[in-house]
Amino acid sequence: MDITGNTVFIPGATSGIGLALALALKDRGNKVIVGGRRTALLEQIAVEHPEIDTVLIDTADAGSIEAAAKQVLARHPELNVLIAMAGIMQVEDWHKPEGFLASAEAIVTTNLLGPIRLVAAFVEHLQTRPDATIVTVSSGLAFTPLKVTPSYNATKAAIHMLSESLRMQLADTTVKVVELVPPSVRTALMPGQETSDFAMPLDEFVDEVVMLLETRPDAKEIQVERVKFLRYSAVNGEYDQVVATLNHSDPHGK
Repeated sequence: MDITGNTVFIPGATSGIGLALALALKDRGNKVIVGGRRTALLEQIAVEHPEIDTVLIDTADAGSIEAAAKQVLARHPELNVLIAMAGIMQVEDWHKPEGFLASAEAIVTTNLLGPIRLVAAFVEHLQTRPDATIVTVSSGLAFTPLKVTPSYNATKAAIHMLSESLRMQLADTTVKVVELVPPSVRTALMPGQETSDFAMPLDEFVDEVVMLLETRPDAKEIQVERVKFLRYSAVNGEYDQVVATLNHSDPHGK
């Protein structure tokens, strides 16, 4: 993925990693469209950053995705990058169904069905562009689990394998598939995460992501250094040790 000259849609970008990445990409010469379900935040972004377009979208709602896609493509037919950023994370207790079932269904809908529906809404259009990219967002927890977030871990593992499979299927098109693999980052994804010493500062994370996109335009995965201990724990023969360390040191990390 080239770092400049794109038209980029980022649903789930009214705060956190999504918004920070949107602003960074805008500063690198890209046209950016931010999507989200919180109207007040969309209005605030429109006022503070008038060069960024905004679209109302709830990635847990299939109808909302379809409607937003029509708006985005009507206003920005040159769109060539989709970044499926939206995601939720919740602590669960799987000893009894009331401790996890509703949460698990919501997480699967947002974190897995959401990206699938987004791809469905844009994949035909992206194939008409001479150079297009789908960016999926998994997590270090796709590879090394956090005990208290089973459904989140599972959906991010599914996103990783979906990315691998989609990349192979679209190899005969102009569409690249890039997987962003965040570590714990200081955002409001979970209570206490914004101030966690374990989590990576948001500005440092986005700066490193942009640097990697710039220096490795053909990368299949974007991995900052701080996620690699999770990403490669099994490969490095350190899985049990890293699982123990992760679950002892950070009960609410991403």
